[in-house]
This record gives sequence, C-alpha cells and structure tokens, in this order.
Amino acid sequence: MNGVILDYDSLGPDSLDLSPIYDLPVNWTSYRDCPQRQIAERIADADIVLTNKTLICTSAIAQAPQLKFIAAMATGTNQIDLQAAAARGIVVSNAVGYCTGSVVQHCWALILALTTKLESYHEAAVDGCWQQSRFFCAMDFPVRELSGKVMGIIGAGELGSGMAKIAEAFGLRVIYARLPGRVHSSAVERMDFDEFLKTADIVSIHCPLTSDTMDLISEEQFALMQKTTILINSARGGIVNEAALKQALCNGDIAGAATDVLTEEPPVDGNLLLDRSIPNLIVTPHSAWLAQEARQRLVTQLADNISGFLNGKPRNQVI
Repeated sequence: MNGVILDYDSLGPDSLDLSPIYDLPVNWTSYRDCPQRQIAERIADADIVLTNKTLICTSAIAQAPQLKFIAAMATGTNQIDLQAAAARGIVVSNAVGYCTGSVVQHCWALILALTTKLESYHEAAVDGCWQQSRFFCAMDFPVRELSGKVMGIIGAGELGSGMAKIAEAFGLRVIYARLPGRVHSSAVERMDFDEFLKTADIVSIHCPLTSDTMDLISEEQFALMQKTTILINSARGGIVNEAALKQALCNGDIAGAATDVLTEEPPVDGNLLLDRSIPNLIVTPHSAWLAQEARQRLVTQLADNISGFLNGKPRNQVI
C-alpha cells in the first residue's frame, strides 16, 4: 500500500521517533508541508493519507481513486470532508487523548495567569513600579482565589474531565454545560446552557467545532456571564465569536479571557484579537498540545490507528 504524510513538519521542529509509523508495511512518501493546489496530485495514488491541518476536500478525494483510509494527526477532523469520505467508503480515524496532560497544563497556566494577574505583576517588578511602593509589595492589580468558585466546562470528554480533576484540587465546584440542540450521554450531570453561563466563574471550552458549536459563545452569551467571569478557549477559534469577545473585554462585560486558537491559523491576514489594547486577554499560538511527550504519544497512536486499519480492525474511527 502507498501512504502519504501531507504535513510532516506540523508535528514540530524537534526530533520525534517516527519508526512506529515507518516500520509499518506501507510505502511512505512524506512532505514537510502541502499547498492546497498540490493536495490532489500528491494523494492521487495513495491508499492511506495522514493529515494534520492540510484540507482534504471533496475534489481531492474524487481524484484519489485508491484512497481507503485517512488518519487525522489530531483530534479534530474539520480539515477532512467527512461526507465525501463516507460516500466513498473511506475510513477516517482521529487521535484522542494523546495531549490531555499538555492541554490541561496549558489551560491551567492561562487560568492562573489571569486570576493572579501574573503578567501585570511581572511588569510591576521590572518596570520600577515595585520600587516606588510605600510598602513591601505592589498591590495594584486585584487577585482572586480559585477556592470556592465555580468551574464551568463545555465538553465532558478526555480534556474536560482532565480539567475537572485539577479544578477540584483547587477547591472549585465543577459544572458541565448542556449544549442546545445536542444529545448528551448521561455519564455526567449537565446544566442548561444559559444557567451554566450565569453560574460559572470560569468557562473552559473543550468541545469540537461543528455546525452546532460555531459561534456558540457570542454577544447573547457574554451578556449572561458575570462581570467577574474568565473564559478559556483551547478548542477551536470559531466556537467563540471573536468580535463579540473583543467587545465583551473592552466593555468590561467579563473579567478576562485566554485563547489558544483563532479562526484562521496562522493569522496571516491578521486578527482583531491580536490587539495589545484589549484588556485582560492572553493569546497563545495554538501551542497547548505541544509538549514533546504528547506529540510522541500522537505518533504511537497514529501507528496503532494505521495498523488497525491494515488488519481490518479500525481504531478511533470517525466514519
């Protein structure tokens, strides 16, 4: 079988051990990156395609008559036209749970930075403000304890559960959102979405981007939140309306926000959230998943997914 890796460099510049993938009985061709105009050509003779963020659209699938399996090198599959793949009987698998530790660690770093005003107090220490204090410490920025507050989690899967464990250690009460129009499992108790938004002191998003979750949080939802609420988004940029988020922060409708994701990545055309004048906003460049240990687990899981397909027992199958 012929296999193609479309965007190898998206796994990172440092050395990962790819032998679990390359040792499989597949004739591999690897590309560091793949411009959209070259996708169809590069997968034309492929039986297996691995993609991280390279888009596999209907036309590319139509021009790949041998294609049987697509492995997403990520949890999200919005880069793959699932409907077109299903129509062709192409199996699609994704990777799950490989970066839980890395993402949870990153999200809590953002929460702690916002609640302790870490950046502001660092600046106060190095820009001369502390030296001018009448007392032993600078106290210019309000700090809030987490203990006793309410942690609201959107998405009760691997990442949401990981966030909840840490929340409980900090003494937060955890609630989960019931999203409008979605059927949830009964594994955890969920709160109606509007009530959830009114109740949570911290809202952390860990759900996929779908037609149901696009602009899930916009002007109407920010209006329901407390002025002391903090919003964390490490899922996908389109889940939070960026214009509404900027307005909510500038108007003081919420206390702060951090996002690891934007609607366009990288933001080559700019983005309205990349604005230093927006108060209490932290933006990181989709780096929550980046721990080397997480990426090596991803490689191992991808190999297992491919091996499962080759043996007629697909793993982590999306369709």
